[in-house]
Order: sequence, then structure tokens, then C-alpha cells
Amino acid sequence: MTRAERDGWAVVTVTGEMDLVSSPAVRQQVHDAVADGRRNVVLDLTAVRFCDSSGVGVLIGARRLMRSCAGRLRIVLPAGGPAADEGAHVNRVLAALGVRRLFEVYPDLAAATDDSAQPLSA
Repeated sequence: MTRAERDGWAVVTVTGEMDLVSSPAVRQQVHDAVADGRRNVVLDLTAVRFCDSSGVGVLIGARRLMRSCAGRLRIVLPAGGPAADEGAHVNRVLAALGVRRLFEVYPDLAAATDDSAQPLSA
């Protein structure tokens, strides 16, 4: 997991799994970004190949945190191509739980950090 800045957005890139073991680190990265004064956060989940309920809980908690501080949260989940094979699992989990519509989902990092870009439909 890494955190970087891009076009005024704090970008947290998550790889591998978002599960009981790794989810607290993702949560901490979002909290650290907010503590550093960032109000625009992108979670790049392109390379996440597995997400369980604790990962979904972190996403919902991050959404709640960003809304409470008048911030914005965007999620990167590819819609097609080779990168979508890994991100597809997270998409399926969020859709199956009926929570995907809660998030602004973008197909790539460039779109997620572009204020004029529109999110993908739910």
C-alpha cells in the first residue's frame, strides 16, 4: 500500500487483499490523509484481488469520515481491460452487498483525480 499526491488528491493505492489483516492499514492511511488536512481522497483498488466484509467496512467508514469533514472520496475500479480482472472482485462484492451505489467509482486514476470527470454508473 502506498500514499501519494496527485492533482490535489491524496491517493491511497491498495494491492493484494483487503481483509481482516490488511484493512486496518487502509483505514489508517485514510485517517492519516485527513489528519494531514487532505479533504480529497482516492482509493485506488485496481490491484485488489480479494475483499471481505472488513474491507467493505473500511470503505464505508472512509466514506463516512470524508462526508463528516466535508471531503470527497473516490474509488478506482477498472471497468474493462486486463486491470479489470483484479478489480472485478471488489466490484462484485460491493454490488452483491448493494453498497456500490454509495461510492463514486472511476475506471482509472486519471479520471478519479480529474474534477471534470463523471463517475461510472452503479
